Formats: sequence, C-alpha cells, structure tokens
Amino acid sequence: MENGLYYGLILLSVVMFGGGFALNDVYRKERGSGLSVSMEAAFLGSLASLPFLFAFNGFVLDFTPFTLIMATLAALNGIGFTFFTFRALDAVNLSLFSVFSMLGGMVLPSVLGIAFYGEDFTVAKAVCTVLIVTALLLTVKREEKSGGLLWCLGVFVLNGMSGVLSKLFNELPFPRTDAASYSIWIGLVTALISGCAWLIYLKKANWKIGKYTLRAGAAVFTNGALNKIANFILVLAIPFIHASVQYPMITGGVMIVTTLICCFGDRKPSKRELLSVLFAFLGTLALFVIPV
Repeated sequence: MENGLYYGLILLSVVMFGGGFALNDVYRKERGSGLSVSMEAAFLGSLASLPFLFAFNGFVLDFTPFTLIMATLAALNGIGFTFFTFRALDAVNLSLFSVFSMLGGMVLPSVLGIAFYGEDFTVAKAVCTVLIVTALLLTVKREEKSGGLLWCLGVFVLNGMSGVLSKLFNELPFPRTDAASYSIWIGLVTALISGCAWLIYLKKANWKIGKYTLRAGAAVFTNGALNKIANFILVLAIPFIHASVQYPMITGGVMIVTTLICCFGDRKPSKRELLSVLFAFLGTLALFVIPV
C-alpha cells in the first residue's frame, strides 16, 4: 500500500514535469535563449518554488555539509540544464528535444541503479526500455537542424544527471537531511548562484531587462514551482521505488502528458507522434503487468 502511494506521487510528478516542459518553451519564446535569460529563469523559478518547499517541510530547514555539497551540484546542474534547454529549442523542435531530454532522464539513473546499487535488470524493465526508446525515436524528424546536436547532447547528460544526483544523495554513506530540506537547499543555492550572475549581467546592461510580459512571468513562476515540487517528489520516492523503475515511468508519462497538451494547442499531434505515445504507454504499463 505504501509503495502504491509513491507510485501515485510519481504519476503526479509526471503531470508537473509535462506542464513545466510546455511552460519552459513559452518563456523561451517570450524572452529569448541567451545566458542572461537562463540565469533570469533559474533565479525567478527558484524563488517561486521556495514557499512551497518550506511549507512542505513545516518551515523547518535542516543542514549537513553533505547536503549542501549535493545541493550545490544539483543547482549547478539545473542552471546548466535551463541554458542548454533554451539553446536546444532554438535549433530543434520539441519532438527532437524530448528525445534527448527524456532518454537522458531515463538512461543515466537506471544505469546507475542497476550497475552500482544492486537493482535487478528484469524482463519488465528490459521491455519497458525497448518500448520507450522506440517511442522516443519515432519523434525524430530528419529535417531537424544538425547544429542543435551539441545542445541536445548537453540536455541528455544534464537531465540524466538530475536523477543521478538524487540517487547519490540517498545512497552515499554520509549524514544528510530529509528530502524536503535537500530540495530547499537546491532552491536556495540555485537562487543565489543564478541571481548573482543575473545581477552582474544587468549591471553591465545598465539595468535593462527588455520587454517582460505577464505571460512570461506567469510561465517562469509556475514552471519553477512545478519543477522543484516534482523533483522533491522524486527524491522522496527514491528509497521506495527503484530508479530503474521510477525514471522509465517518468519518461513514458511525460511523453503522454506533453502530447495531450499539444492536443489543446495550435500544433496537433501527428499520427507518428500518437504512435510514439502508444509505445510509451505500453512501456510504462510493462512495469506493472510483467511479473519478472
């Protein structure tokens, strides 16, 4: 029953990641994709998440040196992911971007869990992996610009490292805080680093931030809150749900959510995209219906 609760929380995080995925692209379209915009987005998004994270933890913040070190690494990773995301989306469409982002988020934590922490590579996981990789590859379009490959590779590694760092935080033999305090520290360090970098840029630009719309503000604050809460859920669930199960679930689920979002937008999903969602759904389902 307890594991069922954590499976439900993971599915909730899937919806949050999918919504944040769309909001991230809205912000990029409104504000651009340069380094300063990435720092701006990381700073504002972190500020938006902190009240929620503090509330989840009863307005208590615990501390250990190990937690601060891991939070700093996670913050730097998150800032880098924001920058690479914006630059990748300048060069490729959302379909190709999702291939690299979701594959990285699935492959790296799963490999870590199986290779170093004794998680079994079961038939269910193998089938799930094959089906989800097939689903992601179906979204690739040949006409995409090859110039975005470097940015997409960065997205692959950095999104995967987010899960790797969560796994290491829970597994390394050092005194650590609870998941909520860890998430708060990530938000605080992200706000500090990106905020300082953004202020340095604004000073050099004579404090000009350019046109800032209500739509951009709503997108970055909502995305910031959703992203940090969803990542907090994953850190919370790691001790109960293996990374090699958790991250394929997220991969397949996010693809389904983003496709549903597309159904209500200007760009309706193509038959190829709908087929990829079917494979993603079957891959996620395999984790529950295949007994071995």
